[in-house]
Amino acid sequence: MYDPDRVRSVGEEILDFRHKAVPAALQGLRLADFGGLGLGRLQTPLLTLDRDALDVNARLLADWCEERGILLAPHGKTTMSPELWARQMDLGAWGITLANAAQLRVARHFGFTRLMLANSLTDPQAIRWAAEQASDGARIVSWVDSPDTVALLDRELTGDSPARDGILDVIVERGGHGGRTGVRSHEEALAIARAVHASPRLRLVGVGGYEGALAHTADDAGLAAVRGYLADVVALHGALLAEGLYDADELLVTAGGSAYFDDVVDVLGPVRTSRGAGTPRVDVVIRSGAYIVHDDGFYRGISPFSRQDPDGPASFRSAMHAWVRVVSQPEPGLAILEGGKRDLPFDEGLPVPQFLSPGLGEPGIPLVGAEIAAVNDQHAFLRFPEPVDVKPGDVIRLGLSHPCTALDKWTVIPVLDSTRDTDAPTVVGAVRTFF
Repeated sequence: MYDPDRVRSVGEEILDFRHKAVPAALQGLRLADFGGLGLGRLQTPLLTLDRDALDVNARLLADWCEERGILLAPHGKTTMSPELWARQMDLGAWGITLANAAQLRVARHFGFTRLMLANSLTDPQAIRWAAEQASDGARIVSWVDSPDTVALLDRELTGDSPARDGILDVIVERGGHGGRTGVRSHEEALAIARAVHASPRLRLVGVGGYEGALAHTADDAGLAAVRGYLADVVALHGALLAEGLYDADELLVTAGGSAYFDDVVDVLGPVRTSRGAGTPRVDVVIRSGAYIVHDDGFYRGISPFSRQDPDGPASFRSAMHAWVRVVSQPEPGLAILEGGKRDLPFDEGLPVPQFLSPGLGEPGIPLVGAEIAAVNDQHAFLRFPEPVDVKPGDVIRLGLSHPCTALDKWTVIPVLDSTRDTDAPTVVGAVRTFF
């Protein structure tokens, strides 16, 4: 499913000024030799990952899916880390989901052979490349939500195309009103499926979409919108079966980010079937991506494992933290921190101050009553109450929200043994990202 040697080769990269997590004193170190350092050997601003939390999160969802007979194709765009993708594959993932052709190329470079593109292929070069990869033994399942997309795929894969021998697997994407991509009506979806079925270059292998764009809360209204949409996906699947439009005997019905995967399995799960005489096998695939890193913000509040007890033993743990220094304390109750929008996520909530310490890797104290009031490109505004004493050079550990817009800002991310119940975590490795 992937090439272990190519994944391990990431560790041979020599670190230098191009990797902002690497201080000058460590320039020339191989990525594979990053372990064994004390946190204090690094410099701020800094994003770190927690090995123990990554392991707990990865196993929790892998075991949950296995118990229910559900396939997992983690959305790799969250981390863009072949090392973490390999970890997910080793725990039984069906494949890796990605969002665009550039990300697919990263996955193919590292030998990943079963990929889902949660998007439509519309760039001519990307279409031909994907078909060539299919001819070479990779399986890339992409989405279609328009007859125009089907016609575009056909046009690029016929005639003198170098990819003329490739057959592309596609699923029809069912959307919801107010959502993102995806065909909005049942009748239109059927027309698209008929166009795919009629194409000699395309193979219809399933239906699916994304429910996370339809709600951002786990209240009754949010869950009703999600479940109503998922019922539409089930209805479309049934109609395609009844009309004989599928072109394979192993089918995929897919939805599910990291916020509502329990509802996805509850609604879609009953469509699962084993292959029989004249009956295709139908698998349900969820594509959760953020779960492996989780967070201290949006996903902490909405994840199915966290809604009732965010700190419980069966909950995901935040595996990411930022460490930033105070660079100025210009007025009472205000400190300016060195990390901003180019270092920290801010689209799903601002960072949350957690601990204050006199130095990186030194024991600290909880930072109670403080908040990040705003972030600029390179600075954050920390408001804190008396009698907290904050001075330039102090280190603030921040909890973060939304891993998808955190990891993309770092090419190298040190991995700590644990940030739980320890004042001096040890660096045990580093993750390389390819955004």
